[in-house]
Amino acid sequence: MKVFKKRVILPLFVLLIGALFFSDGWMSWVYPIGYKDEIQKQSASYEIDPFLIASIIRVETNFQPSKESRVGALGIMQLMPDTAKWAIEQGKLPEATTERIKHEPDTNIEIGTWYLRNLSNQFGDNSLAVIAAYNAGPGNVKKWLENGIWDGKLESVRNIPIGETRHYVQRVVYYYNQYTKVYETF
Repeated sequence: MKVFKKRVILPLFVLLIGALFFSDGWMSWVYPIGYKDEIQKQSASYEIDPFLIASIIRVETNFQPSKESRVGALGIMQLMPDTAKWAIEQGKLPEATTERIKHEPDTNIEIGTWYLRNLSNQFGDNSLAVIAAYNAGPGNVKKWLENGIWDGKLESVRNIPIGETRHYVQRVVYYYNQYTKVYETF
């Protein structure tokens, strides 16, 4: 009986593993995207790549809503309350309280995507500078670019003077590349 089990179970296991690796969809289990409908909606509204939004959310909270960081960033896209209030004012977005920003992913994604559009406008669609500014603030990134500290390219990301931001940019780019390989379309 033992020999029969080994002869049957081992080939079944190998067949299952082979099916997973040769199937196109298995990687979506490793790199899932939550809140796809809301990301698509805001991506279309603000003309921001949905894979960029998803990558930022993945790095910020791994699609877990209601998070609050040790420095006070709120919700799924980890918006600082002052930044969120400014974005709501500037973007003429629906009034949102810090509770809504923290606990309502759709509100947070809308404000976060509006902010990404604003950063994209400031940095001429340089997505790496946008990612860095989302983490370190646009003032820091402008200073780095103007002073020649960083040229806004991936090849020189090691020149970003804040380690957290350097690592953040690398992680967002990593997830962006994974998502665009795994998913043909958003």
